[in-house]
Amino acid sequence: MGHRVEPGLYRLGNPTSECLVFASANYTLSFDALRSALAGNDVWILVLDTKGINVWCAAGKGTFGTDELVSRIETTGLASIVTGRKIIVPQLGAPGVSWPGVLRRSVFNVEYGPVRASDLPAYLKEHTATLEMRRVRFPLWDRIILIPVELVQALPMTIISVLAAGFLLNWIIAAQLLTAILAGLALFPALLPVLPTKDFSTKGLILGGIVMLPFIAAAGPAGVAGTSLNWGMYLISSLLIFPTVTAYLALNFTGCTPFTSRSGVRKEIFSYIRILAVMIIAGLIIAGAGWLVQAGLV
Repeated sequence: MGHRVEPGLYRLGNPTSECLVFASANYTLSFDALRSALAGNDVWILVLDTKGINVWCAAGKGTFGTDELVSRIETTGLASIVTGRKIIVPQLGAPGVSWPGVLRRSVFNVEYGPVRASDLPAYLKEHTATLEMRRVRFPLWDRIILIPVELVQALPMTIISVLAAGFLLNWIIAAQLLTAILAGLALFPALLPVLPTKDFSTKGLILGGIVMLPFIAAAGPAGVAGTSLNWGMYLISSLLIFPTVTAYLALNFTGCTPFTSRSGVRKEIFSYIRILAVMIIAGLIIAGAGWLVQAGLV
């Protein structure tokens, strides 16, 4: 989406033929993180064509992979530029880059560096990674800095859907919808490690149910439609519709976290997406029936 670096070979400082070579994705933030970590060093940076995707995601998709690395070595004429025969690849690129494959198809060997570019200065002292350098960390700050991106992406549809719910139904329903959306976009990443269950969908359902409880409690048996039947319908429909919205947004978060794997995400999507669809349809039917009862039409 515009955050791309042209693939190829780049100089950082004034590298000579004896200087180290680092591989990076052509996603701007990945490239800039590497440059910042290596500031003051004279090195070469070999940028692979990952279609503007970061190293870890691109490695899972195969674009930060053995084929692309070998191809980029050949197209840049790297073997004639440097005398060393080693390329330092980010550890998170390992799922896509096979060092035996690269060695067999080129004259270069692959050395897997640390997870984070910021650890490179310490790593380069002995070319040895500590256990902490190998560990993927995902603390609160790393999770909450994703929230603004998610909010901006969802903002147009959020505004449209909330206003539509307010004008066509009522503003309590609109407030519930907005709360469910914000729970999925903001509360979920912040609370991710402490939410029970393993699957993101069920985590989202639990969180969505919790944030609906104040609305249900505030309404009370007489506060929604004046009868316990309609309040019961309101309660059930609220716990079917809005937690489903939160769960769907939570499921979308699987691509932003180290807690998931590609196969695990595919399995969860096929396991829960139909369940979520059934829940929201059932909730809409029950809500519709409740409104008909309230209006005295049935």
